[in-house]
Amino acid sequence: MLIIMAFIIAFFFAMNIGASGGAAAMGVAYASGSIKNKNIALILCGICIVIGSVVAGDKVTKTISSGIAPQTIFTVEVVVVTLIAATLSLFIANMLGIPLSTSEITIGAVAGVGIAFEMLYIQQLVLIIMFWFIVPVVAFGISYVTGKGILSFTKRRPHIEAKWKKPLTFLVILAACAEAFSAGMKNVANAIGPLVSANLLGMQDAALYGGLFVALGAFLLGRKVLETNGKKITSFTLLEGIAISTTSAALVITGALYGLPLPITQITTSSIIGIGSAKNGAAVLKKGIVVQMLKVWFAAPFLSMVIAYVLVKVFIQSDFYAVAIVVAVFLATIGLISLVQSIRQERRSIHENGGGI
Repeated sequence: MLIIMAFIIAFFFAMNIGASGGAAAMGVAYASGSIKNKNIALILCGICIVIGSVVAGDKVTKTISSGIAPQTIFTVEVVVVTLIAATLSLFIANMLGIPLSTSEITIGAVAGVGIAFEMLYIQQLVLIIMFWFIVPVVAFGISYVTGKGILSFTKRRPHIEAKWKKPLTFLVILAACAEAFSAGMKNVANAIGPLVSANLLGMQDAALYGGLFVALGAFLLGRKVLETNGKKITSFTLLEGIAISTTSAALVITGALYGLPLPITQITTSSIIGIGSAKNGAAVLKKGIVVQMLKVWFAAPFLSMVIAYVLVKVFIQSDFYAVAIVVAVFLATIGLISLVQSIRQERRSIHENGGGI
């Protein structure tokens, strides 16, 4: 029964991965008008994801399955816990329409399990987290500089895109397909890595089945994220679309070849924000959707880590004292946040009304 549950949760997680990371990969092609139909964008995305997973998804799968915590701790029960923690975090983000990195929440869940068992490869985890911070900044920088170059070029040749529209449209779609391919290389591992850890699936079968469910999720659940990445952050031209997708695909594919589960959603979104900043200055960084994404990106790995830790302590180790501490910390945090908000509201009231209580 637990084995069946592990597969159900893993494939449901894979579908949510498709909705988040997969759909984000096609956001540029959709926003630039290269692909006007959402269904076509998501179908094309799904095909490229499956190819990426089957052809080159093994190195990141190995990292997820045995590079963060010892493979020996991943029994079927632990796999179920890991997948539940990651799936819940991602499902919440998808319902909010926020493009979220599945790598971050999966690594967070695996780290939570490792902490619960006091068996964690801290050096490898720290290395991965360092790249989570560095690579999106690099993507932003590359896109910002490229965006400035494109602006300068199009000012001198304002009719270049109209003249070369068909070739540029093809290049945008090709770059988006490369980005979806890179998503398949590393995103599918987030769902099926735990199954491989418990020897429930071989590497090739896991890549194929995982890729198919990620593709299905992109088509069925990916419309909100496609709209967020494609329309709500900023608008861009064909040349800018090529720059964004090429930058994201190159960085993610390079990382995947070294087994690094880089956050493709953050990288793509950072590239989009870089282009937006090149055109509109810092105003794009103040948009509500950008601020909301930054908050979710920061909180999600910790959320999945805490969920995984608590589930292990309750259902596997029956350590309710540790759970009580986690609950106490959670309640204290909520209380402090509420207190800070009350103080700010009171100060605002004093400032507006000119008096105290």
